[in-house]
Amino acid sequence: MDVNPRLLQYFVAVAEELHFGRAATRLHISQPSLSQQIRKLERTLGTALFIRSTRQVQLTDAGRTLALEAPVALSALARAVELTRLAGSKTETTVRLGYTPVASFETLSTLLNALQADHPTLAVIPSEVFSAEIPKHLHNGELDLGLALSPPSCEGVGSEFIREESVSALLSAHHRLAAKSVIPLSLLHEETLLLFPRQLAPAYYDDIVAACQEAGFSPDIRAFDEPPVSAWLARLSSGREVGLAPSAFAEHAARAGTAIVRRDVVKPSIMAKLSLMWASNDPSPTMVSVLASARQCAERNGWLQTNIQ
Repeated sequence: MDVNPRLLQYFVAVAEELHFGRAATRLHISQPSLSQQIRKLERTLGTALFIRSTRQVQLTDAGRTLALEAPVALSALARAVELTRLAGSKTETTVRLGYTPVASFETLSTLLNALQADHPTLAVIPSEVFSAEIPKHLHNGELDLGLALSPPSCEGVGSEFIREESVSALLSAHHRLAAKSVIPLSLLHEETLLLFPRQLAPAYYDDIVAACQEAGFSPDIRAFDEPPVSAWLARLSSGREVGLAPSAFAEHAARAGTAIVRRDVVKPSIMAKLSLMWASNDPSPTMVSVLASARQCAERNGWLQTNIQ
């Protein structure tokens, strides 16, 4: 039985939208043409995939099965094509990845492992870069891909949100709040927050300020502009300030030494968003494939399923 992959792509669009008009717009084809292609697929498979009425479109049992399997099949096909192309070229492709320091533990390692698994001949060269500097390096051709914290929209730079997580507090094990398992944000009104300068991640910095104001106070912030993150952590472990960082980073930082502890921050929770960034004038097959792998990595690891306390 020959099933054209394009028919599966059409099916997936309709299955996700449950509306032929919206799916046709998404696919940039006419609605009558899309309906014809879906009926062709149904004839090929010998079963109805949708229950159509004037008011709604629903999946049949067969349609629900295909909705689960089609994306897997399309992904496997795309991966097979890419791996075959790379194996045939016998050349190693290099991607220069700039990543924000707060992605340096779990997020970065998980993403690199996924890219290596999907693209065995791909060489990823990571370098630590503050979020606000990533667009400049992409424009200059010094980076091919960026992993940034709450990046702003930039002309000539594409971006895609891949992870959202709550922000945790990092503080000395001897700090007065260290005995608490959860820290309401309002309890930080008497504390000094040790943050990197606003210009390095403006949106993230502003989100923290806004959350503090929502909790009833204006935060006392001390900027820490020494580049190594290890220096920031050392300062927190020996001082009275409190750091705020995405939970995955905070968890690993706390495990790295007994002098620092991580505590959940609530009421309100602060959310950190990590996005991939790339030069939007780079339509290379390698970049398209790398971004597809990154999306699948985010889905597999539940990075887009926020757990807000």
